Amino acid sequence: ALRESGLDVKLLVWDHNRDDMFVRAKTVYSDPEAEQFVWGVAYHWYGDPRYEMWPAREGQVLYDNVRRVHELRPDKHIVMSEACQEFGPRLGDWKVGERYGEAIIRDLNNWLEAWIDWNLILDASGGPNHVNNFVSAPIIVDLARDKVLFHTNFYYMGHFSRFIKPGARRILASSNRDALEVTAFANPDGSLAAVVMNQGDFDVNFWLEVAGEVTKAEAPKHSISTFLLSASAS
Repeated sequence: ALRESGLDVKLLVWDHNRDDMFVRAKTVYSDPEAEQFVWGVAYHWYGDPRYEMWPAREGQVLYDNVRRVHELRPDKHIVMSEACQEFGPRLGDWKVGERYGEAIIRDLNNWLEAWIDWNLILDASGGPNHVNNFVSAPIIVDLARDKVLFHTNFYYMGHFSRFIKPGARRILASSNRDALEVTAFANPDGSLAAVVMNQGDFDVNFWLEVAGEVTKAEAPKHSISTFLLSASAS
């Protein structure tokens, strides 16, 4: 029916957490009748016992499963289709932003192509929600005080959405310090964007090196920074 419809549909399978995404991808991709209609795999980010109450204490984040799905079928696509921080708005909680930064960096480095947050704007209770599943969002609207509040994850996500342009390609980037998490992209205009995050309790000085050229830089404690190189410089 899908073939006969003539629709240009990009069908994504799974659409749940990373823990079983490889098993489900392997099952679908092993079926020649099914896999021809599948554009890629979608997944959610949940399963981190540092931030949620329900996951097994040994953790179900499994960032490496994203890479394994890519290695299984490099010609297919991978999209993170749902993320939010549970248990209310969590206003002022810096760790919410850091959770986003860590997840986006690690997933991008494992061949993720797109990231979709579950909510852009919620009210001061973390709703509305028909089953009282109140969560956080990048923007919280406090109607009682007539205020719009920008959460930490709004700014953390901005380091990716503002500086990594549509059509950008990830380039190899690494750090020689465990405290620094990094990803880098070449934009279509020839510029480079390197995102560096430090979740530690201390500042980290480092040398930013690109094609043999170096400059001194700093990643302050609990920070995220984007380093931009123009097309001429890169």
